[in-house]
Amino acid sequence: MGIIVNIAILIGLMTFLYFLKKKHVKFSNRVFIALALGVVFGVVLQWVYGFGSETITETMPWFNIIGNGYVKLLQMVAMPLVFISILAAFTKVTIGKNLGKIATIILAVLIGTTAIAATFGILSTAVFDLDASQIMQGESEIARGEEIEQKAETVKTLPEHILEMFPSNPFLDLTGARSTSTIAVVIFAALLGFAYLQLRRKDEETANTVKKGVDAIYGLVMGVVRIVLQLTPYGVLAIMARTVATSDFGAIADLGKFVVASYAALIAMFIVHLIIVSLTGLNPVIYVRKVAETLIFAFSSRSSAATLPLNLQTQTKRLGVPEGIANFAGSFGLSIGQNGCAGVYPAMLAMMIAPTVGIDPFTPGFIGMLILIVAISSFGVAGVGGGATFAAIIVLSAMDLPIALAGILISVEPLIDMGRTALNVSGSMVSGIVSSRITKDLNTDIYNDTTEKTSLV
Repeated sequence: MGIIVNIAILIGLMTFLYFLKKKHVKFSNRVFIALALGVVFGVVLQWVYGFGSETITETMPWFNIIGNGYVKLLQMVAMPLVFISILAAFTKVTIGKNLGKIATIILAVLIGTTAIAATFGILSTAVFDLDASQIMQGESEIARGEEIEQKAETVKTLPEHILEMFPSNPFLDLTGARSTSTIAVVIFAALLGFAYLQLRRKDEETANTVKKGVDAIYGLVMGVVRIVLQLTPYGVLAIMARTVATSDFGAIADLGKFVVASYAALIAMFIVHLIIVSLTGLNPVIYVRKVAETLIFAFSSRSSAATLPLNLQTQTKRLGVPEGIANFAGSFGLSIGQNGCAGVYPAMLAMMIAPTVGIDPFTPGFIGMLILIVAISSFGVAGVGGGATFAAIIVLSAMDLPIALAGILISVEPLIDMGRTALNVSGSMVSGIVSSRITKDLNTDIYNDTTEKTSLV
């Protein structure tokens, strides 16, 4: 009976959100309302049934139909969107001769900010005096450590990892089968784009036919994106209700210092994003207002890949970034230089774990090597759940630290991962802004328009 009541309440809340849509309440407001309702509903569920209760455990699979189902739909469209967006950028001549410059700036911002993020992770560890030995390891932590060790056996060396970015089978990569699939698809689409530019110089009539076909497919894919994005409030509601209802508040309280330290580093890095935006001559407050709902979804879904459609729509519709640059920034940001997952997190883990094996992590040599390894290893971090673990394995292995201890924060991992993902997405959008600002392609009228007329759907 409890399960039926819980499902009925969820349906009732979704009906309320649909009613708000019919009353023409703004999309952004509906997302915020869904977030609040999800948090309150999750707290009530845990208060009524208790953490880990059978009723909650059996209710969550039904909630996942809405929450995880929505995320899967976004992941479904992410790879086709990456492919057709990059290719369409060439047919629309929105990149042209600045392609090399644009790609270089985006990569420089992504990797540079990841190095800065690692620095904040190190500082936070020092300020809060974090040490892995302070954490009691139970069965779940030990099991997680063993799982990470098994994953580490499949991790390739850095040269092998770079080689993996090249597309040997683009059709396989379009399925997202590999951790480097996104970069491989970008490379494949860019090669097709260059082939189109050559074709246009030799056979303009055939090139025009290709352009019409690409533009038609782009319009079709974007139509699917808009349909799926309309489900965002319902997805956020279900995801947040599940997350809060299944969170171990006792463990969060016990590991409160580690959670606070993580968010201190993440927030500090987000402030750096705002400083970078202001250095380009733009108002950072406007940036926060315009990216808020996208970051909220990234926060709740914990998936950079699932957030890609919202990411691209936000850059082009609200921030004034040209489609071509937004497509590159969004696509690169899925796998390269993720500030939260590949920057803050592995740096903090390395600093916490080093003392357990007799290493002083605060020596200049250790810190310098750690920042360098974090920056280099940030290539190819998957933009879905588990990307942070993958980054941590690479960094800990390179620093010759025990990998199994990466499982010590499993109890608060979901809570920390939410903030990491939001920071990843923000870094991606900032790289798009910086690149388009330097190339003088940013539409400042769109960026500075605060009338909030533009909806993402």
